[in-house]
Amino acid sequence: MTVWVRGDHLVADRGPVADRPDDRILLVEAASFARKLPYHPHKLTLVFSAMRHFRDELRDRGCEVEYRRADTFAEGIEDHFEEYPDETLVTTRPQAEGARERIETLVEDAGGTVEFVPDERFLCSPAQFDEWASDGRYRHEDFYRMMRRETGYLMDDGDPVGGEWNYDDQNRETPPDDWDPADPPTFDPDETTEAVAEWVAEAFDGGYADPPYGGGWAAPESFNWPVTRRQAVQALNHFVTHRLAEFGPYQDAMLREEWAMSHSLLSTSLNLGLLLPDEVVERAIAAYEEGDAPLNSVEGFVRQVVGWREFLRHVYRCETPALTEANQLGADEALPEFYWTGETDMACLSDVVDGVRKRGYSHHIERLMILSNFGLIYGVEPAQLNRWFHAGYVDAFHWVTTPNVVEMGLYGAGVFATKPYASSANYVDKMSDYCSGCPYYKTKTTGEGACPFNALYWDFLDRNEDELRSNHRMGLMYSHVDSKDDEEWAEIRERAAEIRSMAATGTL
Repeated sequence: MTVWVRGDHLVADRGPVADRPDDRILLVEAASFARKLPYHPHKLTLVFSAMRHFRDELRDRGCEVEYRRADTFAEGIEDHFEEYPDETLVTTRPQAEGARERIETLVEDAGGTVEFVPDERFLCSPAQFDEWASDGRYRHEDFYRMMRRETGYLMDDGDPVGGEWNYDDQNRETPPDDWDPADPPTFDPDETTEAVAEWVAEAFDGGYADPPYGGGWAAPESFNWPVTRRQAVQALNHFVTHRLAEFGPYQDAMLREEWAMSHSLLSTSLNLGLLLPDEVVERAIAAYEEGDAPLNSVEGFVRQVVGWREFLRHVYRCETPALTEANQLGADEALPEFYWTGETDMACLSDVVDGVRKRGYSHHIERLMILSNFGLIYGVEPAQLNRWFHAGYVDAFHWVTTPNVVEMGLYGAGVFATKPYASSANYVDKMSDYCSGCPYYKTKTTGEGACPFNALYWDFLDRNEDELRSNHRMGLMYSHVDSKDDEEWAEIRERAAEIRSMAATGTL
């Protein structure tokens, strides 16, 4: 029997690797994975370097590791069964049934069998979630409270510590002008990572017809992400020691010169299995209990890991494949080219896209309220923006991007989002410093130089009125819609059409 460790399940001390210490371990490095999309070079470097380091660490422990580099997963599995015929592979169960079926077919075609075991990178089991969601409703806040009760995290005799379940109202501040956050840790590439980065640059930077940029659309700076368990633990310790205290109040803020703010930057390590959710949460809670971090910061972090991350995993599991193609608002605009190039005069979009091109990363508010918000009010087809997120972000996997982008960002399915997260320039100005350096006027809706967010926002409400007006959470917005006269609406529609034309021709 062999344990097949897939590239995003690099967990050594829990799960099948730990449970079967005497079994052979298989890793397949498939080049076809890198050709599916024009991935950011840092994404490919991260995954393949982490796999190779995991291989070396297991061998140092005395494990028998079979590391196969192949063009496709099918070839790697076929080569394995040629050497070890009629064997059973043990691997973690993937997030979607379609993926499970594909793995089963791949292994059976190669002459073997496969046994699936639970995914140890999460706290909530499928059975537990399915029982909780037996009424067919997905309410994140209810799920989060259930998880707090089940785990006992930040609980005191059955009640939430501090008397409140969340502290959102304390986590929407903008930093003072003299704010100087701690720099995030960097991890210099070693020989293994440098070899992977060189291979990625040579093999995967070009050759894609759609979009025409290939992997060369990115403008990567130096690679600094953790690729080993040791580095991931160092990143966790650095966050808890130096940035957790200020994470809470400023987690929704955006600053042009502070790409990391006080965010944890642990999503890559969590999604690869280099860190596990219970250890990062318990480390943060310990900081609160020791008086080193305030409750609003720690609760906000716990909510992201124990609440949102776990919730999205199961929504994806339950609603795929329908969720991947969902488009309840009928959005049909093509993704503007500047999502790949960053070439737009809009300061917020230009800066955030530039950060993705450099690092394969931006924090969650930039993803939701800049990138997805623009896509929503512009009318981008959800599958196109989802594809871009999946290609562009180092921490992106289908189970992450699909519910975040298609549902939360673009209100594409009506599965759990209770309203579309649409906003005008007012939100961007309130939560960032972008508008002060932008050639577009944040206070203008129509006319030359008017911020595109404004006309597109009202145009979005207008063209989706049949679907949205009856939503009780949209009442205030539509009261403002009703206050505009015919002349104003004509100007808004004209400006929205002009913006789409400019975006399509690369002149926005």
